[in-house]
Amino acid sequence: MKYDFDQVINRKNTASMKWDGAYTFFGDQAEGALPMWVADMDFRCADEIITALKKRAEEGIFGYPMLTESYYDAVIGWMKRHYDWQVKKEWIQFSPGIVSALNYIVQAFTAAGDSILIQSPVYYPFTNAIVNNHRRLVRNDMIETDHQYTIDFADFEKKIVQESVKMYILCNPHNPGGRVWTEQELKQLCQICKKHNVLLVSDEIHADLTYSGYKTTAVGRIAQGVYDRVIVCTAASKTFNLAGLQTSNIMIADESLRNTFADYMDKLHLIRPNIFGQTATEAAYTYGDEWLLQLRAYLEDNLNFMMDFIAAHVPEIKVMKPQATYLVFLDCKSLGLGNQELRSFMLQKAKVAMDDGFVFGPGGEGYVRINIACPRALLEDALKRIEKAVKNR
Repeated sequence: MKYDFDQVINRKNTASMKWDGAYTFFGDQAEGALPMWVADMDFRCADEIITALKKRAEEGIFGYPMLTESYYDAVIGWMKRHYDWQVKKEWIQFSPGIVSALNYIVQAFTAAGDSILIQSPVYYPFTNAIVNNHRRLVRNDMIETDHQYTIDFADFEKKIVQESVKMYILCNPHNPGGRVWTEQELKQLCQICKKHNVLLVSDEIHADLTYSGYKTTAVGRIAQGVYDRVIVCTAASKTFNLAGLQTSNIMIADESLRNTFADYMDKLHLIRPNIFGQTATEAAYTYGDEWLLQLRAYLEDNLNFMMDFIAAHVPEIKVMKPQATYLVFLDCKSLGLGNQELRSFMLQKAKVAMDDGFVFGPGGEGYVRINIACPRALLEDALKRIEKAVKNR
């Protein structure tokens, strides 16, 4: 079946945070700005998912749900097919979302004042999960070379020792840089964490969204039999645009860690899935392979189009070419604008709403993050707006 990713769907007045909630995040400056920010695709879901949801809705009874054998089989099958990782049913723990899970994990496995390490710039809810829960934030800043991020392993281990780090939260693949960490890089991270008994928590929500020549390595697979203190956070939400259905799967192979997490979730009474999220996730992981294949191809075409456009028409901006994710970091430092000035320029002059680079932490200053998971017509509109603003500044 051929899926139509060029279809422009009017999402205004649909209670969409991306399209209707820009004022909440950007204020009055968002007036007339094209939303190219939050990680939410402007594509219609796979028909197989919509069909499954319609069928479930038509049953007309929405009582307490439970995860079924077919659900577990779908999740296990997806991990095996795409990551060669043989997950066991009992490892799969429910959470209403990965960001929620990160907060629960911080609360369940650390105490106020404990040190938790992240690698900046990185997805800003990592910082929030640490700071809002009164833990100490420790940064291992990325090394940027030729608009590509690498890990400073010497500083990584040094910070773990100096700051008595208890937990490390990894973004795999990286957001906002789009790096797909190699198996060797991930093994080295695991080895250092094992050496110092640091709990490794890997957010792999973008794992499915890789480009040609790249494949995400599941940390859980390479850690198996090597290091037990690993928690892997997964979901179908980014891959299939299901974030509003609040369903994620937290993979915990170690029984002791798993029991601690399960006990904490039980205390919060977060033990039941969203009935439609469960249905959508099962359908996505059972029937979604072909849709994902076509999505990746479309996203790659969008990425190449954007890179060619910027190189030809807005050379002042440099693209950090991602190896995964539909989120792209654009280096705007040559425009000579401060953080707030760059935000105002893009919102008021270009009329494009993008995520500010500085919110991702040190190293993000002078960048904006653009979401290219949209029909080509919208992407082209956004790029032409940026071009006009830069030329007329």
